[in-house]
Amino acid sequence: MSYIWNKFNIKTFPAETIVYCDGNYQEQFSTLTEFGALSKKYDLPVHIIYVGKIQRENTLNINLNTDNQPVFLSVNVSNDSPAILNIFIKNAGENSDIRGHIMLKNYSDLVVNIIGEHIVKNSGILLQTKVIGAKNSYSKISAVAIVEKNCENIVSDVRMSGHALDTTAKIRFIPRQCISSVPKSAEHSAYLFHENPAQELYLRGAGLSGAEVKDTMVEAFINDFNLF
Repeated sequence: MSYIWNKFNIKTFPAETIVYCDGNYQEQFSTLTEFGALSKKYDLPVHIIYVGKIQRENTLNINLNTDNQPVFLSVNVSNDSPAILNIFIKNAGENSDIRGHIMLKNYSDLVVNIIGEHIVKNSGILLQTKVIGAKNSYSKISAVAIVEKNCENIVSDVRMSGHALDTTAKIRFIPRQCISSVPKSAEHSAYLFHENPAQELYLRGAGLSGAEVKDTMVEAFINDFNLF
């Protein structure tokens, strides 16, 4: 799994793995098959990794149908042509959590649709999504948390943030929650990251050039996954 770490900056750990690269299932990096992988309880957490370049329409389905199973989702994708990424999550496992870090680098037009659905009580879906918009890019990120009836005591957290690399980059967030039961916790948020003049001044004082300062700020934005 060192390839995943070196090329895509995905932290790996002892887990059962399901790996996709450029939208395709990677058997050589996966310990589980892509079909029916989340219908039984595993001793280790399940780590779903979705990396590489995307184009046209791409869909990732995650159906968790077993209790007491932790699942981690790591997404790190980019596109240089118009693309759509759909991530559909259903948690039907009591006391099972799905926690995801989603990193998007958009160099064209990108539409991302994320739906997290709670099917049973005492389940969790916690997602943090980040998008970097390059010059003349357009990013539309929609994230919906759905809590069905009789699904009390769930934990839902949908957070989104964006960093525009140029004034011509456009980023639009659409966070929503559809809640039909009383949750333990339900949150959502969206914000745009802007460089802090004091931070820029400090980095220039440390000897970094203007380009190096921008690169450092982008790197800080990418790596600041402080949730979960």
